[in-house]
Amino acid sequence: EVQLQASGGGLVQAGGSLRLSCAASGFTFDDYAIGWFRQASGKEREEVSCLSSSDGSAYYADSVKGRFTISSDNAKNTVYLQMTSLKPEDTAVYFCEARGRTWFATTHEEYDYWGQGTQVTVSS
Repeated sequence: EVQLQASGGGLVQAGGSLRLSCAASGFTFDDYAIGWFRQASGKEREEVSCLSSSDGSAYYADSVKGRFTISSDNAKNTVYLQMTSLKPEDTAVYFCEARGRTWFATTHEEYDYWGQGTQVTVSS
């Protein structure tokens, strides 16, 4: 059974940092691309950052470029999202998603699995 468990969210002041973790199980980690998506209240889910397992290439949405960093620890089947210089507009539920391809995609519809998500709230 594929499982993705996102954690590490919380309440932080603007300008602060958080590190999200995505623990994956039930599939061969090296065969899947992982993406971080977020969904703010009343809005559609949007891409944040994605990582290919084939070559380690990463994608960042313009809104987070230069502030967020995606990385993986294959030995732990875990993907991280380091978030710095957080802004109130980063407030959302963050989801990690897995795609049964080794190269990333940037739309939620192209991912096969996702977990419950973790809430990130940035106060001004």
